[in-house]
Amino acid sequence: MSLLHPGDIFPQLTLNVPGAQAIEVPGWFAGEFGVVLFNRGAWCPYCTAQLRAFQRAGDSLAAAGIRVAALWVDDEQTTAEFTAKHGLTFPLGHSADARAVAGLTGAFVNEDPLYLQSTGFVLDPQGKVVVSVYSSGAIGRLVPEDVIGLVRYLRQHATASS
Repeated sequence: MSLLHPGDIFPQLTLNVPGAQAIEVPGWFAGEFGVVLFNRGAWCPYCTAQLRAFQRAGDSLAAAGIRVAALWVDDEQTTAEFTAKHGLTFPLGHSADARAVAGLTGAFVNEDPLYLQSTGFVLDPQGKVVVSVYSSGAIGRLVPEDVIGLVRYLRQHATASS
């Protein structure tokens, strides 16, 4: 298991989305900036707060050209109920293989019960890691305002240097 660093190509992950076709990240971001979030589960209040924050920031994220996708180990029914309860409009993948995802991305795994610790990635339009945020526990995660500010900075910097 090795961590993903800025400039690394993000590995292809399949997100099984309740009631929808599975998506592949980073390809699903379709040449836009992307945010990939791994969450512990529906039972985690910090994860719920993070996902709700990204949902509330949806218009601002879209205006900045940023797409969001999330993933956890919870089953399809739990994920469908969570998505509906919180009105999520971005894909939340279910039934992730925690060890396989960790092997590809370096995410920390809790063994008993088995789940992924909170992890977040900001990807550039080419699918390369801009920022990786790894947590070994409940706190320490990406917030939408930081992502929007970072992407705005990167776009301004790219325009200024070209």
